[in-house]
Formats: sequence, C-alpha cells, structure tokens
Amino acid sequence: MEPVALVAPVTALEFAGDALLAGTGPEVVAFRLSGGGTAAARRNVLREASVLGLRAERGPGAAAGRVAAFGGRWLAVLEVRDGGERLAVCGGGAARELRARVWEARWVPGGRLALVLGCGAVALYEWRGGGCWLRRASCGGAGALRCAVLAGTGWTRLALAAGTAMGTVVVWRVAAAEVPQLRLCGHCGAVLALCYSAPRGLLASASEDRSVRLWAVGDLSGGDGAGDGSCLLVCYGHGARVAAVALRGPCPVSAGEDGACLEWDGGGGVRRDRRGHRGALRALALRPAGGCLATGGDDGGVRLWRPRRAAAAPVAALGAPLRPRSVLLAGPRRVLALGEAGGLVVYEAAARRWAPVLPPAAGGPRAVLAAAPLPDGEDTLCALAGSDGRLLLFALSHPGDTTELRLFEGAVHGLGWAPRPGLPPGAASLLASGPDGEMLWLDVTHRPGRAPQVQVMGRYLLPLCKQRWHTCAAFLPQGRLLLCGDRRGSLLLFPCSSSSGQAVESTSIANGSTDPVGEDSSSEPDLSCLSHKEALPLEAPLSVLFGLHGKTGVTSVTCHGGYIYSTGRDGVYRQLRVQDQRLEVLRKHRPCKGLQWIEELRFTTDGDLLVLGFHADNFVVWSSRTGENLHCIPCGGGHRSWSYCSSAEAEVFAFIKCGDVLLYQRGAEPCEQRVLLPSLHGREIACVRRLGAVAVPGRAAVNVFVTGSEDTTACVLVLSERSRAAVPLARLSDHVSSVRALALAGPAGPGDEGFGDEGLSTLLFSAGGRAQIECYRLLCAADPASEGAVGCQVIHVASHRLDEHWERKKNRHKLVKMDPETRYMSLSVVPGTSTEQTPTPWKFLAAACSDGSVRVFGLLEAARKLVLVAESFHHQRCVLKVEAFLHTRAGGERRHLLCSAATDGGVAFWDITSPVADAVDTTLLTGPVSPALGAPLLTVMAHSCGVNSLHVYETPEGRYLVASGSDDGSIHVCLLEVTLDGDSPTARTRLHVLERVAQPCAHAAHVMGIRVLRPDLLLSASVDQRLTLWQRSPAGLGELSTTFFHVPDLAELDCWEVVEAGGERWLYCVLCGQGLNMLRGTVHPEPPPPEPHQ
Repeated sequence: MEPVALVAPVTALEFAGDALLAGTGPEVVAFRLSGGGTAAARRNVLREASVLGLRAERGPGAAAGRVAAFGGRWLAVLEVRDGGERLAVCGGGAARELRARVWEARWVPGGRLALVLGCGAVALYEWRGGGCWLRRASCGGAGALRCAVLAGTGWTRLALAAGTAMGTVVVWRVAAAEVPQLRLCGHCGAVLALCYSAPRGLLASASEDRSVRLWAVGDLSGGDGAGDGSCLLVCYGHGARVAAVALRGPCPVSAGEDGACLEWDGGGGVRRDRRGHRGALRALALRPAGGCLATGGDDGGVRLWRPRRAAAAPVAALGAPLRPRSVLLAGPRRVLALGEAGGLVVYEAAARRWAPVLPPAAGGPRAVLAAAPLPDGEDTLCALAGSDGRLLLFALSHPGDTTELRLFEGAVHGLGWAPRPGLPPGAASLLASGPDGEMLWLDVTHRPGRAPQVQVMGRYLLPLCKQRWHTCAAFLPQGRLLLCGDRRGSLLLFPCSSSSGQAVESTSIANGSTDPVGEDSSSEPDLSCLSHKEALPLEAPLSVLFGLHGKTGVTSVTCHGGYIYSTGRDGVYRQLRVQDQRLEVLRKHRPCKGLQWIEELRFTTDGDLLVLGFHADNFVVWSSRTGENLHCIPCGGGHRSWSYCSSAEAEVFAFIKCGDVLLYQRGAEPCEQRVLLPSLHGREIACVRRLGAVAVPGRAAVNVFVTGSEDTTACVLVLSERSRAAVPLARLSDHVSSVRALALAGPAGPGDEGFGDEGLSTLLFSAGGRAQIECYRLLCAADPASEGAVGCQVIHVASHRLDEHWERKKNRHKLVKMDPETRYMSLSVVPGTSTEQTPTPWKFLAAACSDGSVRVFGLLEAARKLVLVAESFHHQRCVLKVEAFLHTRAGGERRHLLCSAATDGGVAFWDITSPVADAVDTTLLTGPVSPALGAPLLTVMAHSCGVNSLHVYETPEGRYLVASGSDDGSIHVCLLEVTLDGDSPTARTRLHVLERVAQPCAHAAHVMGIRVLRPDLLLSASVDQRLTLWQRSPAGLGELSTTFFHVPDLAELDCWEVVEAGGERWLYCVLCGQGLNMLRGTVHPEPPPPEPHQ
C-alpha cells in the first residue's frame, strides 16, 4: 500500500528565497509566499523518518534553492525550483541513511555539509555522488545531546554548541574538540533548542524549565571576540516547555508547547504574544529579509506572521463636557455621548472637540439612544427616546430638523435600528419597546433639509417576563418575518407585512393633521400616535425559544448564508433556521475558552467570522479563522456603555469609565497572521470514521471524514488525494472532555440509501470523557467555490450525560452515584433497527464504558431524545470495544447481536433483540427505562490482556468471523454460527464456535485496528507503525505484506473499498494517532471457489 494523504505535526520550518518549506512527517511542503501562500509542492523525502530540520544554503557562492533535510538517521538534499513550484531531490534522487542520528546540519564552503551526529561527533560530509565522509572530530564530555547548532565557515573555524539533557550548554571548537571551550549552566531542565547570532556573538537557549536564556559567547568561530559565557537575559512567560528559539536582532523569539510564540524585549518582558495554533508549537523560522515569522506545531498547521507596522494606540480620555450615561460611535470619526440628564453631545475626531447636539431637556434622565449610518457615509440618522414615551428623530448634521412622536404612555425601554431588505436609500427601520411588552415597528425616511418622515408599520406583543423589552432585531430575507431577541434571553419570530403600514401612512399624525409624520413645521409639535396605532393589530409571536441564551439576554441576531445566528452573554452563539415559520436550533458554538460574553458576529468578505465580546474585563475581537484576538482592549467589562466601529480607515472603540468617554483608535492594516496550512487538532486524534464520498463536478469524488481528539473537539474534514492534505469543514465543540469514539448511521456514498442528488446525510454519534454522548445530523454536498470543494451543515440532534440521567432517577439517595469520570471507550450503531411500521423511527447505539458496563441507547430523532434503554455490568472491568451485528434467518426473522471486549481479554456475545423491541414498544416520552441486558450468550477468552480492536464480518454462508487485536500484539479470529431453539419469536439464541485461529506475535506493540476484508483476508495496524495484510486459512494466519505508515501512537483504523469505472478494485484505509494518514493499495483477487466433489 502507498500513502496518498498525510497530516502530521510540523517539526521543521525554513525560508528559501520566495518559498517557505515545512517538514511534516517524512514530507516537505513548499509554500510560495508571493503566490498568496498556497502549497505549491509536496514531496516525501525521508522515507520512514520525520523531518526534524531544514537548512537552506546561504552566503556568497551558495546555490540558489538548495536545502538540506534531516531527521533521525536520514539525510536528503532538495532543490527548490520555480519559487517553490517544484521540489527535486539531489545527489542520486533519494535520501541516505547515515551511521548515527543527525542533530544539526550546516552548509560549508564547497557545497558540503557539516553534520552533528548523535554520538557527540562533528563530521564533514560530501553528499554528492554516492556520499562519503571527509573528516570527523569527536567532542569530549558531550553527554546526552538534545539539540545542537554549528557556527563558522570552514572546518578549522567550525564550532559546536550543544544542549544536553542535564540542562547545560556545552561549546567546542572542532579544531580542539577534546576539551569544551565553554559550559553554560543555568537551566533546570533539558535544553531543547539553540540559536546563534554570529554578528552579535549571542547564543539563545530554550529549555524544558519553560525559560529562554540569552548568553554572551562572542565569536565562536575562533576570532578575537570570544565571550565569557555570561547570561544576559532570562525570560519566563511560557506555560509549558519551550521547543524552539530564534534571534531577531538582540532579542529572542520563542515557541512553546503552550501554543504561544513570544517575542521578548531587552528586559526579559513579553513584547508580542502570538497565538492561534490549536496545540503545542514545534517549529519556528525567521525570514532573513522582511521580518516575517513562521510557526508550526502538533496541530499540523503552518502560519505566517507579518510584522505589525505600528504598536497599538493607547486609550485616550476625551474629556466629555457632561457626565455620560451612554456612548455611541457614528462612524470612525464621531462619538456620540448621552448625558445622565438627557443632553446629547458629539465629539469630532478631526477637530478634536465636543459640540452640543440636543439640550438636556430633549431626552430626560432615562433616555435611550440609537443611530444608523446613512448610505452616503457622511451623515447619521439618530433616534432618542425618553422616559415619558417621546421619540425624537433627526439627522446628526441637522439636529434642528426633528420629528417628535409620542409612542407610549410610559418609558421607552428598548430602541434599535434593524436592517430590512428592500428599503430605498435613506430609509431605515426602527423598533421601540414600551411598557407591558408592546413593541412598535417604524419606517423612517431621511429627507435632506426637512425632518425625517415616519410610518408606523406594525405592533407586536412580547411574551410575559420580568424584563419585557427587546434588545436586538433583524428582518429575515426569506419570507416576511421579523426576528427579535429580548432581555430575558428569548428569541421571538413575528410576522411582518408592509400592507398594514400603507394604511397607517395616510393617517399618520403631525400636530393632529392627516399629513405624513414630520411634515408639519409648527414650533410646538405635539405629535401623538397613541390613538392611531390602535388601528394596527397587536401581533403575537409565531415561534418562541424562551430563555435560549439564559437570563442575561440576547445581544444580537444576524442573518448570513441562509441561516440565523444569535449571540448572548452566556458565552456561546447559536445557528438557527426557520422551518414552517418555526425557529429551529441547529447547533451552538463556543468560539474560544474564557469568552463569557458574546456581543456580536461579523462576517467578513474574505470568509472570516469575527466574534465581538468580553474576556474578563477586556473587549476582544476574535478571529475564528486564525484563532487569535485581533484586538484586546482593557475597558473594565461589558456592563458599562461602549461602542465599536470597524472601517477601511480605522478600528475604533469608545467606552465610559470614571465619568468620562475613553477612545481607542488604531489605523486599519492587513491581518498580521496568514494561515498557510490549516490546523486540525491540537492533541492526539483518538478516532476516525469515513462519512462517505461526495461527487464534485469536474473532479473525482471527495472523501469526507470525521475525527475526534483529546482536545475535546470533533472535526469534519476533507482528505484530498490531489493536494495530499486535509481541509476542515466544520468543528464540533460540544464535548467537555476528550472525544474517544465515533459511530455513523447513514450512507457512505452514491447508491446508498439516504444518499441524494444533493449529497449525503448521516447521523453522527460522538462520545468520550465525562460519560457524554452527542448526536448530530451531517449534511454534506458539493460546493466547488469552497476550499475543500464540499460544504457541510451540522444539525445538533440530541445529547446524553450519565450524571444528568442519574439526577432524574427516583430514590437516587438509595443508589450508588455513577462515577463522574466514566468514559465511553467505543460506540457501535445497531444495524437493522429501522421501524417503518411505527410512527417514530428509532436508532439504537451500543457503548463500551470504562465503569465496566455495556449500555444500549435509543435515539428518537424527531423528538430529539437520546435515552438509555438497557445496560449490564457483566464484565466488572473496563470495556474497551463493542461491535453490533445483525443475524437474519431465511424467513426474515432478525436477531440483534452484540459483542463486547474488556481489559481481561474476554469477548462476550449478547442478544439485545428484546431490549430493542421493548424500547420500540415503550413510549419513552414519559420516562426513561433501562432494564438489564441479562447474561451473555457466550464468552470467548481470546487474549491474555486488553482487547483494543474488534471487528465482525458476515460470510456468504451466513456465519460470522470475529477478529480481535490485543495489547500483547496478538490477533485472534473465531468463526461463529448462530442457531435458534425453535421457530417462535421467543426462541433462545445460541452461538457455536466452529473455528479459532490465533497469531500470538503478530505485531511488536498494541494492535489498535483490525478489519476482516474477506473470509480469507485480514488487515491489522499496530502502534509499531506497521500495517499488515494477512491471509486466513484453517492452519493459521500468513503474512502477505507489511507497510510502514507515518502516524505515531496509533489510535484507530478505518478502511473501505472503491471500484473504479474499469472494474479495478482499490483498498483504502485511514489511520489516526499523532496525525492522520490515508493509504491506498490494490485488492488481491479472490481465490476461485473449490470444485464440487465428483
């Protein structure tokens, strides 16, 4: 089998001309920086070793684009051509395996390589031709090396600085290598990275003790400027081990396993903190010209950081002439401040002065303010409502031309502009909430030189609650619908029609006349719509999601891409849609850890989603694409009045603090971070499943996968054979602990039931720590305009937590409480449980649990309920694997069977037909039912220790092959036959073992994946990074082939077959662990059937 796609940790980075090279596993990926940073070329260069270092040849006489790649005992020389468009291996076209591990490489005059070997030696190597060693010097007292750096231009001037496991940095000159020149002591842990700057004579070191140190070592190549090795700087700031270090001038830049890239100043403080990766950082590179910085890490991502042109501007106090109650930005150059007494003033940034707009008597002490920019961008339409129910409407440039309305008998509690499709330029929609939950919809039209014109379009009644006013609203583009969020945290859907507004327009009141509102020029306006609004019906909501965002309120509603997004102060935002005039929640997102208050979502033109909210007492703008804070402004928290404005000119944030208006302003500039290779998971991938293949016009079918990780997320992704890389489509972040198991109930590709013309629809179950199961409906369809050519819509269906299930039990004080640390180790969907004869179709799921139980759950997708229907504690030890299968007799009678494997090496078989039938017949809407599974039908002691892989395969004869792999590297296969004690539906099921085959030492480590491909073929994968194909016969298992794969710490295996148009059959498999690897191979032809006996 051959690898066709790989996602691995990025362990090396190097700039070579206009290209950035990244080492990921044994491959080198080239990114062309002038071409937008796209991956231009990818090549496997080191066979079975990971690329740990890349060194480009630089200096006078250096060959352009020549790079040395090394890792383990392997070395290869690459040539970067056409700015990264092509990668060629020089020196014979293949990597060479050397006598010892290579820690460092440096180009020396003549195009040769000086290498630091694992035995503490420095050697001069001629890589051209067949490769030969020219010179060698052993460095005395080296100890166990962890990193090294070479300095000097020739063999006689060559110097070596090496970091050891004891925390010291030892410096030798190759000409006198027996005795170290310097010993630099200070680190309390192993030294993991070194960087030397020859012009400044500085050596930077990074260590396991989370520190970075800067040493004065002088000219290591033997000049007169030798340093004394004094420590100039000690930098503490990382939260984990520091894996890489570089020098930018006299200051170090470091990358740590905490995911942070820190740039230090001359005093040991953090000058710049760069974050965005999902996991630990492993590689760091500085571009010699331009100041760009590249980082890579365990998440498989590569990011390019541009230097910022200007530092963040300080927050300036504006000196408001009145004590402000609220603040509002009218574009990037104007700040509106509403005083506690009701007066309104404006700050002009160009003139740097305040100007009065309205006197205090205009608004009153409890006034509310709202503003909407006009299309020309030069003026703003303002609305000011007071505690007496009056509303003032005016343009900011002409506050004298004011329309005054009396909306309510009491105070106006909520006021806000809402965008409405189809309005003419200069018109906007305004919503105002008054006493008793009444909300008015007004259409306001700006008329230059005259007061704004107003039409009362509708009246709505908000649901009864303590804080009964709206906080945000949006008119939906699909249908005539109005969506509102209220202070109670509810979402409300109202009907809206412009026909009712036309009738009111002709009777709008201006000084008691029938002219349109705002046309009267009387100096004492006494406009009132209290009596005339009664002509409009008081509309009730069509759909209510009460308290969706908790008691703290809904902060915004936004429409984008045919979906609705709502935010709140509960730290999550939700994606919704409207079905038959009903609101339906699809899923919820928690954008980042620690963001307790989300105020607004902004979708950018380049596909990014910006999340505005508050982290502790800081206002932040979070980029979902890059995973970093674009802005972080200490303002004291979101409970105070604030306003944010982003434009092509500047980023502006205004807020009230200490009785004054403070302004933060920074000029707009390109994004500092650019994602060259997207991140997948920050920690080990614990499980993987193939969802299926989606046909994309003009190209081959695209494989879609879902992965679960220890970083508590699941990811839907495309793994492309053409680009050999992964493109994430959607991330699922509902789990509170690791995602250890996945199961699918749905199609795998065209032709399967449930696969339509628009793509595939699949039910996904994910489970893991904290005894949590989540269920989603995934809808995948072709989207040629997107990066992965596939679009994925996620609908959250149901969830289940064992601790919540225990809390609902009666007399629970008499029971032993479940262990909160219970983990689901494996999941399997019970096949053949479709119940078309029942009004509510079911899906059933079996789970292996760490508390020694096997549990069966039932899903009612229509009711969005996932309930526990049966369980058994037969194993009394951690259950590692479960596998469900279906037995169908000739008459069509079905038996649902289940096998489970535990840490004692035993495999138990169960008949779960009765629990499944009881669950279908029981209405679980009245309460959960969880009977015991009973005793197993059969138990087979297949191994001497834990079973890590399990698979059941039905043979053409109706028998079942059960294959398992264990911790001890063994494989066990047994052939089972299912019989019944009679023809009645209640007849007892019996299992008979017909044949058993075992391979005691199939692998050198745990067997984590096994699949029965045919009755005579098995595929197994182990932690020893070997994928082995076996031939099964009554005499035992025979090895057919073994393939090395590039995923350390293997966790799981999935495989499938593809039949091409010409009839050629291909076997694909995907493996996960510390990365993701997809391989492809041909399927061996089936042996001919035996001839009948004559």
